[in-house]
Amino acid sequence: MPTRASKIPLLLAALCALFGGCGKGPDGAASGEKTQLHKDVPPHGGTPVPLGDDYNLELVRDGADGTLSGYVLDDEMEEFVRSPNSSVTIVAKFGGRTQTLVLGAVANPATGETVGDTSLFQGRADWLKTTPSFEGSLVSVTVQKTTFAGIAFKFPDNDVP
Repeated sequence: MPTRASKIPLLLAALCALFGGCGKGPDGAASGEKTQLHKDVPPHGGTPVPLGDDYNLELVRDGADGTLSGYVLDDEMEEFVRSPNSSVTIVAKFGGRTQTLVLGAVANPATGETVGDTSLFQGRADWLKTTPSFEGSLVSVTVQKTTFAGIAFKFPDNDVP
């Protein structure tokens, strides 16, 4: 025979169903809880460079190899977005010097990406091995028929989550 205590979970479940999900609002958060803002997190742990409101170029440095990779992503940094560029040029300033770095388009047969239709760009330079931070300017990149030019950024961006 069920005890009074064993009936409580059943009663709570019935009340939750009757009153719309146990106090959860339309976004699934329990009522009374603070709504958390969605934070876009770079999938490769890099620095996102916003391209307008709809896209990002996530920059990832590999100091050991002296490479910089650029991933073209959507505004929430969840989906890769292909670009028709064959390269992306960055002008970097550090220690009183200015260096130009060209990131070439990278083809990926596994995803069908080709030079001129890819989301990944990579460049190599010896100064990247010893320069962990710099101020940069993205010369130009085209995404979905929109060209973004002259975009200034700091690498790495210390405000990134």
